[in-house]
Amino acid sequence: MIHPRVLKECAHQLAYPLFCLFRRSLDEGNIPKDWKSGNVIPVYKKGSRTSVDNYRPVSLTSVICKVMEKLLRKPLLDHMFDNDFISDSQHGFIPGRSCTTQLLEVLDKWTDILDSGGALDVIYLDLAKAFDPVPHRRLLLKLQSYAINGTYLSWISSFLLVHCQRVMVSGTGSKWESVLSGVPQGSVLGPVLFVCYINDMPNTVSSFIYMYADDTKLGRRVATAEDSKKS
Repeated sequence: MIHPRVLKECAHQLAYPLFCLFRRSLDEGNIPKDWKSGNVIPVYKKGSRTSVDNYRPVSLTSVICKVMEKLLRKPLLDHMFDNDFISDSQHGFIPGRSCTTQLLEVLDKWTDILDSGGALDVIYLDLAKAFDPVPHRRLLLKLQSYAINGTYLSWISSFLLVHCQRVMVSGTGSKWESVLSGVPQGSVLGPVLFVCYINDMPNTVSSFIYMYADDTKLGRRVATAEDSKKS
């Protein structure tokens, strides 16, 4: 409940104590209990404001934890890129890529097919509440398959497991509930972990595929009715 500006204004005085805290947290592969709790703020998206389905749940977690997440985010991405793990089809939450780069590649592919006199079928995929149903254990196993282990993996495990949250509306909070799955929306590492989780999705299809996080365009050039039935 301390305003983030306190961290900014007292950065010089807090830098070394936070360094000691971060160093110990990473060495032990564990994080303080307060970092595992979040206030969920419902952010309106579209449609009727009286339906809970039309609100996006954003988890407001510890700002100090987010600072550490930012420090750990870069080496995670560097590891994925250095080992050529990140799929070329993924454009979400990746440095140097965006929804614009995805759109440019998609239009280039479509234009090439149509200019050559071909036809194409395209399917748009959007997973409902994509961040929420991610199984923690399966996510950790996938990270292990990318050679992420040791205290780094232990820290991420501690970050995901035994997490709790409550919903805040107009300053009033619900009772605390355990989070059994998903990556926290509003966190720094959450989106990157989600990208790692669905990173192998292009390996399961033979069609061309372009992704921005879970928003996916799946398609192929079609010449016969049989082509339309292929994945």
